[in-house]
Amino acid sequence: MSLFTALQKNAALLGMIVLLGALGACATKVTRMDAAEVQDLSGAWNDTDSQQVSAEMIQDVLNRPWLTEYTVLQKRQPAVIVGEVRNLSHEHINVNTFVADTERALINSGKVQFVASSTERQEIRGERKDQDLNASEATRKAMGQEKGADFMLQGTINTIIDASGRTQLRYYQVDLTLISLVDNSKVWVGQKKIKKLVERSNLRF
Repeated sequence: MSLFTALQKNAALLGMIVLLGALGACATKVTRMDAAEVQDLSGAWNDTDSQQVSAEMIQDVLNRPWLTEYTVLQKRQPAVIVGEVRNLSHEHINVNTFVADTERALINSGKVQFVASSTERQEIRGERKDQDLNASEATRKAMGQEKGADFMLQGTINTIIDASGRTQLRYYQVDLTLISLVDNSKVWVGQKKIKKLVERSNLRF
């Protein structure tokens, strides 16, 4: 075997090794985690923030005087609906997950009745219309029997970003308001703040 041929074979072998190494480095690695485990990667709003904020704010609203006063006066639990929670922050936040966390905390408290959202009601009304035509008299659900909400929960999510060099301070503020549908009076206003200090070697703003 000539020296040139040997060098060619060695070069080809080296190229294959480098290629395999590169493919190995690019392979996707998946590690399963407990859903309750806290993990901050970017410092942005995440599932932990959503769950903690909703749980703390709902605990606060359910321990305020409005609930006892309404229950004693009306002799029943109030019916609550979650309205719009607007994302006014600089980043994309999946508001739907926050609303779902809030609804779950309210329902599981057992202290209030809960009314379906406007989107859910439209689908249910469509089912009732279908039942009017196709369901038996014994199982048909009549129109006009819906439970009306007594209070609506609305809110906003805001952020303030302060950055210097490779350090970033991320400030989140969630404001929720519970409003009486009878007279538009605000019976509870809650606020939760989160502050995160993010330090990275290659932070981009």
